[in-house]
Amino acid sequence: MAVSDSFREYVLEQLGRVIPIKARRMFGGVGLYGRGLFFAVIDDDVLYFKVDETTRPDFEAQGMQPFRPFGPDGGALRYFAVPGDVLDDVDRLTVWVGKALAVARTARTSKSRGRRRTRRR
Repeated sequence: MAVSDSFREYVLEQLGRVIPIKARRMFGGVGLYGRGLFFAVIDDDVLYFKVDETTRPDFEAQGMQPFRPFGPDGGALRYFAVPGDVLDDVDRLTVWVGKALAVARTARTSKSRGRRRTRRR
């Protein structure tokens, strides 16, 4: 679960061409935030974006795999590897980042609604 400094810097540089990014080390990887939303993870020198049922097919169509922090037999999280050609193309990257941010925004909104319902009981 290591992230090389060179890959981390490359990802931050590329994403920084799209939106301001904040990076935080977490569990051997790096969590990425844009517009206050946790939308991406770097682990083992692979960039993963947050997905949902509407965006997952984009990743699967490119043959990309889900993030499995506990190895191939462990459960998959709702993050998928970003194709290298997307990371290299700022126009495509802008679209993919926008979708990942939208997924993160929806997840945060759903989570906060659930908390409000729980508190009212």
